Amino acid sequence: MTNSRIFKQQNQLFRRYQGNPILTPRDWPYPANAVFNPAAVRLNGHTLLLVRVEDRRGFSHLTAARSADGITDWKIDPEPTLLPEPKAKEGIWGLEDARIVRMEDGGQYAISCVSFSAGGPLVSLIMTEDFKTFTRMGTPFPPEDKDACLFPRLFNGRYAMIHRPIIRGQAHVWISSSPDLIHWGHHEILIPVRDGWWDCHRVGLGAQPIATDSGWLIIYHGVRMTPAGQVYRVGLALLDLEDPRHVIRRSDEWVFSPCMPYEMTGDVPGVVFPTGAVVDKASNQLRVYYGAADTSVAVAVADLDAVVEFVSSCPVP
Repeated sequence: MTNSRIFKQQNQLFRRYQGNPILTPRDWPYPANAVFNPAAVRLNGHTLLLVRVEDRRGFSHLTAARSADGITDWKIDPEPTLLPEPKAKEGIWGLEDARIVRMEDGGQYAISCVSFSAGGPLVSLIMTEDFKTFTRMGTPFPPEDKDACLFPRLFNGRYAMIHRPIIRGQAHVWISSSPDLIHWGHHEILIPVRDGWWDCHRVGLGAQPIATDSGWLIIYHGVRMTPAGQVYRVGLALLDLEDPRHVIRRSDEWVFSPCMPYEMTGDVPGVVFPTGAVVDKASNQLRVYYGAADTSVAVAVADLDAVVEFVSSCPVP
C-alpha cells in the first residue's frame, strides 16, 4: 500500500496518502468527537499509533491502533488504552498528544504526553513494555509545558528531553537533561521562534527525534497568527548526534502545510500537526503521522535520505 500511485504529491519531500484521513471518529469502536495527533512506533512487526481521542465532554485520552502496513486495516483497542490516573491531579482534564521512543538502555518504551491539570498543561512521562501496563514517572516540569519527547539514548550518562514551555508568553522549543528521569536541569532554548517568519508565534516538537547518520532529524510545527486565524505548518531541523543541544541545520521554508479539505475543515481549521513517525528500513520510507484540523489522523510519506539531504543543505542557524 506504499506504491507512489496512491500518494498525492505536494512538494519534493512529502506526499499525502490519497486515502487520507486514515482514522476518523467514524472508525472508533466507541463514541468520540475527534481522533488526532497520534504517537507512532514499531511494535511486534506492526505500526502502533497511540491516538488522542477527544470525548464529547471535551476531555482527551489515548487509545492504541495497530496496522500491519501502517496505512490501512487498523485494529483499534475497544476501550481507552491510557486514561488519567484517577488519584493524580496532573491529568484531571485528560491526556493529550503523546510521543513514543524505545529506550536503547532497557528496551522499554517511553511515552511523553500532555496532562491537563488545574494549573495548566503539564508534561507526563510514562513507561511501558507492552502498551497494556504502564508505569507513571510523574511530571518533569511545571506548567505550562507541551510537545515533549525523551531521546531514546543517554548523552554522557544523562537523559535528554525536548519540550515546549510557555515563559512570559514566549513559545520556543527547549531541551533539558536529567541523571535519573526525576531531577531535571541544564534547561536551554533549542529552536526559537523567528520574528516575521512562518514560525514567528509558536514552535513545538512534532514527531519523536529520529536518529540518522547525519544527526537527529527533528520535525517541528510552527505557528503564525493571521487575520483569518492561526496556521500550523511543518519545518525541519538537524541536531548533532552526540550533542543534541547543538542545532546543525534548520529549514528556512516550511516543508508541509495545510491545504487539503480535511486539513482546512474541522474543529481547528488550518492545522497539520505531526506527532509520530516510523521508518521502514526495507524501503527507507519515512511515514509521518499527523493530526488534521484537530479532527482526524492522516499520513504523509517521504524518502528518508531525501529528507536528510534537504535539511543538511539548509542554513546553519
